[in-house]
Amino acid sequence: MEERLEYIEGAEQPISMHPKKFALWLFIVSTVMVFAALTSAYIVRQAEGNWLEFNLPSVFYWTSAIIVLSSGTMHWAYSAAQRDDMKSLKLGMVLTSILGVAFLIGQWYSWVALVDRDVYFVGNPAGSFLYVFTGLHALHLISGVIFLIIVLISSFNYKIHSKSMTRMEMCATYWHFLGGLWVYLFMFLLLNH
Repeated sequence: MEERLEYIEGAEQPISMHPKKFALWLFIVSTVMVFAALTSAYIVRQAEGNWLEFNLPSVFYWTSAIIVLSSGTMHWAYSAAQRDDMKSLKLGMVLTSILGVAFLIGQWYSWVALVDRDVYFVGNPAGSFLYVFTGLHALHLISGVIFLIIVLISSFNYKIHSKSMTRMEMCATYWHFLGGLWVYLFMFLLLNH
């Protein structure tokens, strides 16, 4: 006997999500878990002593401003795509991509500033954690910049518009996540350094 699903009016419908969006959310959750574990390990290791005290590079303030600004340009591009404002979409994606690359360059200079202060990856756990936090975030940000460029190219080929938003929604979600993750890491380091 064949089973038949019947939907009762007013009953809840099953929740559905695009499979690629679902995969993105799984990736975001796993990334949150990795950084939560690392920040927990940081606190535990710091309490054990043998911790090098040093000031965070001032370039972190600039990179934080850049990533917050890039989140604003990404939102602008996303809103433009919803309105089919192709000129603003393209400009927003170009600006977001440039700001993403500027953030990565700023992070490189933060490592240069750390080396100038004799803070290295090996030798003291405080420096090691800082390099791991910034390096792992930079790795995720490189993937984000690649995603931005893919969406930028798609916008120039008119593949992003109000009727085709999945790629844009995923890119915006990932980019906002990366920005929020950096703000969390920076605040964590300011409060626990």
